[in-house]
Amino acid sequence: MQVVVFSDAEMRDFGARVGVFLSGGEVIELVGDIGAGKTTFTKGLAVGLEIDEDVQSPTFTINRTYSTAHGLTLSHYDFYRLNDAGILRAELSESVNDPNTITVIEWAEVVADVLPTDTLRILIRTQADDSRIIELVSGGRQSQKVMEQLA
Repeated sequence: MQVVVFSDAEMRDFGARVGVFLSGGEVIELVGDIGAGKTTFTKGLAVGLEIDEDVQSPTFTINRTYSTAHGLTLSHYDFYRLNDAGILRAELSESVNDPNTITVIEWAEVVADVLPTDTLRILIRTQADDSRIIELVSGGRQSQKVMEQLA
């Protein structure tokens, strides 16, 4: 599935559309260059999950968590600055295996061995006109269900 967005507002709106269909236990990998819109997407996702807090980039803190209005947790990781996740592997493993947590991971390559097979991989490619092509790839049944609901 591919979507094209032309602004930050459209990226947030798309994230909100995805967030509405999440029920807990989903793992989302965000793949894209610096400035592609990964955190902007996550801000929208939080809106779709009815999170009232302002979502901030976890680039320097590595992880930020938010509570949804329905008792779920959004756990947002950013491994950009790490070559080795070290002890964070255990924390991430708990998060991705918690059925009440939606886990979003930027720069997931460093923790690929911890991730389940069933992830929703979202690739964001910046175009010359500053639009973004967003490609969604399902890794299993749960992520496929989200993609089907979006279609």
